[in-house]
Amino acid sequence: MTNRITIRAADVQVGDHIYDGPGANPHPTFAWETITGVNLVDGLIVLIVGRLDAGQGEFWFEPDETVTIIRYPPEAPEKPAAKPHRKHGHGASG
Repeated sequence: MTNRITIRAADVQVGDHIYDGPGANPHPTFAWETITGVNLVDGLIVLIVGRLDAGQGEFWFEPDETVTIIRYPPEAPEKPAAKPHRKHGHGASG
């Protein structure tokens, strides 16, 4: 399950997804880009999408400006496999 939420730009996290317009692909899900960096520059929030070294895209916001994003819920940690409970009788019965 995903959550499409509207939050302050200052609350956006790496791993969230932001809408990057229709682009060249007609399928709308391809327009959501993963945020790979969140920076504060001159009092503005800069959201970076794509590879960090390539500078694919930047979105600039005021810290209190609202942004609609998709945030996936955190994955639940895997539970360790249950260990079998074995009792070995070592005493004398009787």
